[in-house]
Amino acid sequence: MGSLHDGASVSHSVSFILGALVPTLLLFFLASDRVGEKLASISSFANGSAHQQMSPNLPGNGSAGEKGERLFPGLAELLPKVATDDRTVIITSVNEAFARPGSLLDLFRESFYAGDGIAHLLNHTLIVAVDAAAYHHCRRVHPHCYLLEATARTSMNLSSANDFMSDAYLELVWAKLEVQQRVLQLGYNFLFTDVDIVWFRDPFRHIGVHADMAVSSDIYSGDADALDGNWPNTGFYYVKATGRTVEMLRRWRAARWRFPRDHEQTIFNQIKHELAADLRLQLQFLDTAIFGGFCRVFRNDMARACTMHANCCFGLGNKLTDLRDVLGQWKNYTAMTPLGRRNAKAAGRSFGWRVPAKCGTPDKRAPSGS
Repeated sequence: MGSLHDGASVSHSVSFILGALVPTLLLFFLASDRVGEKLASISSFANGSAHQQMSPNLPGNGSAGEKGERLFPGLAELLPKVATDDRTVIITSVNEAFARPGSLLDLFRESFYAGDGIAHLLNHTLIVAVDAAAYHHCRRVHPHCYLLEATARTSMNLSSANDFMSDAYLELVWAKLEVQQRVLQLGYNFLFTDVDIVWFRDPFRHIGVHADMAVSSDIYSGDADALDGNWPNTGFYYVKATGRTVEMLRRWRAARWRFPRDHEQTIFNQIKHELAADLRLQLQFLDTAIFGGFCRVFRNDMARACTMHANCCFGLGNKLTDLRDVLGQWKNYTAMTPLGRRNAKAAGRSFGWRVPAKCGTPDKRAPSGS
């Protein structure tokens, strides 16, 4: 009888410990607000099987996932082929005008090969085509292309080089947010980059581990965490996959109807305070000296530059002219030996960028006295 009583005590003790441990683990993992593997591991532990895992869809696993699959068929199967080991995907979007041979897509891809050890990042880049012709051009040069049936969402022609703030332009920029929300729901972080950006160095080393979202800036105050004084540029931004960022994308898209004539970048700037407060989001604004653009090109130094954006620029031809010139300047810079760069710097030579010939605004030149 004594041995039977001892066995029952041990069984009750084990049950009590396991009963306390499972909720504790659940609270720990949920507090970290990460998607995918951690939720899957909880499910496996609770069910006693390493093979029974939750779907990474956020939020929920029911109707939201089914609706997402209907709107974005094949995306869930494509993302694992593109993502890095930590479930991060680089995303850009193109229409036919941007994807045709010799246009922005070719220049974008060329910059990775000319960049400082970043060619491998193309393997983790998903190019979203908004029309069939763009998808055809993409498949000609790139392994990871996804056709977003934008024509099913609007009757507008999205294939041409649409003017800034035209109705077709607005449809394009809002379409990208719809895709991005689905990527987050599937448990993948993403870095979105406009295709009129050339890359020089790995940007991920400049993104803080604390950041739910890191976004490039039109105006940078010097304080990366300050909501006031920093003006975001949503042509380049990283978002971590969490339940809070899924809700951020949902609210951002919904705000379109509060500000019907604004584009997504202006609206994000309008609502950034409420998003940060309501969702406890950590936003990081990226330094324009590193993530540059034609609006304020005088702040950029080739020795630090990660990207250059053809913002403050109207017309596809103008963008191509000045971005090709930027890439040519970069190639000349990287062709120099480290000793040659040091000697040139010691002789007083700077490695800033030339003022764009076609693009930019009056503030692209440094203020007098700066």
